[in-house]
Amino acid sequence: MDRHLNASADHEYDVAIVGYGPVGQILALLLARAGHDVLVLERWEAPYDLPRAVHFDDEIGRIFQSAGVGEQVRAITDPVPDFYEWRNRDGAALVRIDWSGLGPSGWPTANFFCQPELERVLTHAVDKLGTVTVRRGQLVTDLSQDADHVILQTQSGTFYARYAIGADGANSLVRSRMRTSATDLGYFFDWLIVDTLPQDFDQVDWSPMNWQLCDPARPTTIVSGGPGRRRWEFMRLEHESIEELNTTATAWRLLEPWGRTPRNTTLERHTVYTFQARWAENWHDGRLLLAGDAAHQMPPFAGQGMCSGLRDAINLAWKLDLILRGIARPELLDTYSSERRAHVQHAISMSIALGEVICVLDPHAAAERDRRMIAAGAEAERVLPPMPPPVLGDGVLQTDADGVRLPTVGHLTPQHRVRHGGASGPLGDVTGFGFTILSDGPTPGDLLDENTRAFLASIGATVLPLTPDTDLDNAYLPRLREHGHAAAIIRPDFYLYGTATSADDLNALINQLRTQLHA
Repeated sequence: MDRHLNASADHEYDVAIVGYGPVGQILALLLARAGHDVLVLERWEAPYDLPRAVHFDDEIGRIFQSAGVGEQVRAITDPVPDFYEWRNRDGAALVRIDWSGLGPSGWPTANFFCQPELERVLTHAVDKLGTVTVRRGQLVTDLSQDADHVILQTQSGTFYARYAIGADGANSLVRSRMRTSATDLGYFFDWLIVDTLPQDFDQVDWSPMNWQLCDPARPTTIVSGGPGRRRWEFMRLEHESIEELNTTATAWRLLEPWGRTPRNTTLERHTVYTFQARWAENWHDGRLLLAGDAAHQMPPFAGQGMCSGLRDAINLAWKLDLILRGIARPELLDTYSSERRAHVQHAISMSIALGEVICVLDPHAAAERDRRMIAAGAEAERVLPPMPPPVLGDGVLQTDADGVRLPTVGHLTPQHRVRHGGASGPLGDVTGFGFTILSDGPTPGDLLDENTRAFLASIGATVLPLTPDTDLDNAYLPRLREHGHAAAIIRPDFYLYGTATSADDLNALINQLRTQLHA
């Protein structure tokens, strides 16, 4: 249902978001919780009520947490209790990846969910805020920008915003109105996606919960679709057309060898996806921005499609927040493209590398692959292609005296439990959505000059002195001391901005941050 239906068409919103999937929803939540006036324009009258994305990792759980919906999201997810395994046609393990336990961000390493349920959680959270204008059934037909506004035209009216974000998918209208080019790696594979509700779910041993059949006769993925659901993905073979693959009869034929029939299973959805690998070069043009599939697409083999879009959302949200509040200059948005594009290229490269191992249809090549991986003991670090760490590209990060970023920054920081200001719990719950300064020992506030303290207050930074009594997991202090650091600055999106070895060094580091934000 639309909110604020009587809003004047010439009312200027802080941000207009085109598209209301998970990326648009998280953007709306983060920006509205920061106090901004947000408009959402969604082309469809009602949410799409069938499964799509099914996986998120521990970092994404931390994003949900920062948006105030952590516990609600936990309630609708299946954390993985064991491992992700690839097997050959004879059932031998080719690789086994441990997905059990908690990841560095303090959430389960891998989580499976049903997207309509997730969207209901996020929609409910947005509605409870009462400060986001959501207009469904509003297809954006055109948009333009001038020096001060974005003008968005729908079939029923005109809307104005200071900034507009295209979270409107792979065929983004917003992207079509931006000065940007695309890099396409020419990677195309068609897979039939089949989502099911097994009626005998509790009687079947789904162990391991998630695995990959690397059979050249038909590479197949078998994973959770969220609590009570299962998903099968079948690769299209060279002699098959998309039309003959994407039928209910074909779905049941391919499910039958897995013991799934209409007698014990409800077929929720079947569709053919063409896996692609591409990204927009520039995600920011004046007052227009891109996020999620509008900015990039990737194969699903690493489960990072939606995850990458939500990383876009939190990176963009904290920067727009500072700009809208007059703390940072608009040029800060240039760092959105440079930081996220490099990170996404890593995710795409990783997905393609995994796909090249999985999507082998030649029996001889598959047999050679199997021999190599089995001989290496199915150990992921020995059998999978080496990958560079997922690090942000150049942007709002500590640099040396010559302006060159330090190699230690731009990495995701872990989340542990702390105590501060009468509260205790995971770091994000205690410090909130903003910059965090972790220091070794007594508060560094008295060691910072007046201008520096005023700047930290203006950006809502939390200074958290660490002692054995406040570092509840005994995790942050040992790491700081191991590297000889007196303090570390963590960005609102959880990535390490920089470190300092002394009070003077910390003053200089904060001043560098201030300079970068003011551009």
